Amino acid sequence: MVKVKPFAAVRPPKAIGHEVASRPYDVLNSVEAKAEAGEKSLLHIIKPEIDFDPIADEHGQEAYDKAVENFKLWQEKGWLVQDPKENYYVYAQTMDGRTQYGLVVCANVEDYMTGKIKKHELTRKDKEDDRMIHVRNQNANLEPVFFAYPDNAEINAIVERTIATKETEYDYIAPVDGFGHKFWVIDNEEDIAKITEIFATIPAFYVADGHHRTAAAARVGEEKKNNNPNHTGEEEYNYFMAVVFPESHLKIIDYNRVVKDLNGMSEAEFIEKLGEDFIVEKKGADIYTPSGLHNFSMYIGGEWYSLQAKEGTYDDSDPIGVLDVTVCSNLVFDKLLDIKDLRTSKRIDFVGGIRGLGELKKRVDSGEMVAAFALYPVSMKQLIDIADTGNIMPPKTTWFEPKLQSGLAIHKLS
Repeated sequence: MVKVKPFAAVRPPKAIGHEVASRPYDVLNSVEAKAEAGEKSLLHIIKPEIDFDPIADEHGQEAYDKAVENFKLWQEKGWLVQDPKENYYVYAQTMDGRTQYGLVVCANVEDYMTGKIKKHELTRKDKEDDRMIHVRNQNANLEPVFFAYPDNAEINAIVERTIATKETEYDYIAPVDGFGHKFWVIDNEEDIAKITEIFATIPAFYVADGHHRTAAAARVGEEKKNNNPNHTGEEEYNYFMAVVFPESHLKIIDYNRVVKDLNGMSEAEFIEKLGEDFIVEKKGADIYTPSGLHNFSMYIGGEWYSLQAKEGTYDDSDPIGVLDVTVCSNLVFDKLLDIKDLRTSKRIDFVGGIRGLGELKKRVDSGEMVAAFALYPVSMKQLIDIADTGNIMPPKTTWFEPKLQSGLAIHKLS
């Protein structure tokens, strides 16, 4: 069963929440961040390289030092203020008319180390190390991680009552993507105690987004534990900040692929070879979207195609074998294109479904890529099955949207 606790968030005053809040560090590059960052934006703290001209190395010491300096400055200026007591918080996001309601909590480092916080992706040590430096230097979790948990009616009832009876702290539409963000404080001691008690009956959290931040936060907690001879397990560093959503609220969108070459084959040869494992049907110039599991959309030579995997080419009884990323990797990228390692190959790139299938067409029509493949999205059930069985998803399988905004709450480790 998982352990959570409330915390005294460091956060912006109500009037400027929308000015401080930003997109997370890993969804925009330094040039985009510099263009996007207003005076009070958290981007100056989570992407501090933008404060140099020219932009500094994001992994350089001067950038890490600037992050610490800016975090102190934001608190001195009153752009970030710590709540006087420990609370839980409700964070709601609206996209395309659909709203998901999460709780901002502190999750437990030990739960991650013992596998109660379940992951479905491998992490890269260099990316973990970079996030660790930020957490260690700031002595704080500046950006939340994004977890799912099995639906619970009692928690839903507390959240519903909070949003019905309390004023919102923040309520704004993010200008970049048009998604809505709302935030409430749960400061009632009875509700706080009840939330802590209910989560102690919930068997697991599932990392939806933020595998590197989760691993980095847990490693810093372990490091502090090992360096403290008087460690009790109750210290603030034993916890890190997460926004946890009921699994039914979350929607995974497609994560698609584009390739630079056909491994020496002509378009006609490639399409003919695909016919060994797929029922190939030409759909014409209009965008074709995959119709269901094991149906793929391909764009090549100015035409869209439906690729329906033939019976026997996939294994629906295996949590990994059932995934369309597995089917596509095995039958197309490995077998026909000789792309063995999706993590390292320079011949393949990945496009989040938030950009739409028009982006795939654009990448091919520009001549940059030769073919594009759109996949049917993974379900939350598939993700949970994989995490529960201790399996790891292939690279670039899930894309969650909307992303959590950074800066609405920060968790100090002491």
